[in-house]
Amino acid sequence: MKSFKDFFEKYQWDEIKAKLEKVTLSDVENSLQKKNKTIEDFLNFLSPVAAQKLELMAKMTQQLTQKRFGKTIQLYAPLYLSNECQNICTYCGFSLDNAIRRKTLTDTELMIEATVLKSMGVNHVLLVSGEANKTVGIDYFLNAVRLLKPYFANISIEVQPLSEEEYQQLHNAGVNAVLVYQETYHQEVYKEYHPKGKKSNFNFRLETPDRIGQAGIHKMGLGILLGLEDWRVDSFFNALHIDYLQKQYWKSRYSVSFPRLRPAEGIIEPNFIMSDRDLLQLICAYRIWNEDLEISVSTRENETFRNNIISLGATAMSAASKTNPGGYAVDKASLEQFETSDERSMEEIKNIIKKAGYDPVMKDWDAVYNGF
Repeated sequence: MKSFKDFFEKYQWDEIKAKLEKVTLSDVENSLQKKNKTIEDFLNFLSPVAAQKLELMAKMTQQLTQKRFGKTIQLYAPLYLSNECQNICTYCGFSLDNAIRRKTLTDTELMIEATVLKSMGVNHVLLVSGEANKTVGIDYFLNAVRLLKPYFANISIEVQPLSEEEYQQLHNAGVNAVLVYQETYHQEVYKEYHPKGKKSNFNFRLETPDRIGQAGIHKMGLGILLGLEDWRVDSFFNALHIDYLQKQYWKSRYSVSFPRLRPAEGIIEPNFIMSDRDLLQLICAYRIWNEDLEISVSTRENETFRNNIISLGATAMSAASKTNPGGYAVDKASLEQFETSDERSMEEIKNIIKKAGYDPVMKDWDAVYNGF
């Protein structure tokens, strides 16, 4: 069976980079006026010259987001299960070569963390772990989902790539969404960032969303780690991936996230600096290109940016995030995967959203609607 890999191989990194540089202001204006946008239009919105139209793009983004999603922001919180990892990744605090104290939550500790999150009003939880198959594999995840289902209406996961059968098991257990990031689509340098571990297999990771789609997962989340390589080229390939998936697995919903490289234990410095203005352009490019795409902004971003993005394209935001296992109550001193930038409480974020004239949504669907 064909996968995105077959489609991906028709494109070359350097060719896309050259195309971005050749985009004219007229190309951008023509794309903005089109009713049905294509991946080529998305490329035009990403281009350096499109920054000249950012004010117009921001207005269009606000209008399109409100038309499709209303004035709502879904709130969620991550729950880190483990910082054990078998990969060496040069940008991650959990990397195998970092001499840190490793921790995996027990059932009791998991329930303590869940109780704290529930007391904060959290109803959508994102389960996150390092990639250590023997310690935190499919059996651990299924057990965690079983324990947490009575607490949360919506459970998403962001863990190591799994098999189609394992994703089917998670789907049957009640997992709503699976997030998996390629980190970078620059295949020639991917190995430099992932020198050891299963994650070093570029193609296995690239084909993960196909396995998720074949398993019938309700929603998929994609993204790149902004700062590793040229954000414009990488984002084009990420959108190309989403475009392919939406056509192939049309019953699933899709979201995109924008993690910028943040300080963490033993990580590299960003190769490409992305300004707030660049990130706004990227968010606008995604929204104008694809009105149905959910757009998530995490606590990696600073307070000012997150305050402003509420009315400029965001549909989901994390809040009060702890990026270490047990960080809410059990083991607050365990090592974080990365430093958060917005450390405000869930209640503070809810109030900020309300002041902006938007509604904070803690629960946007229920498992009873599993026929959709």
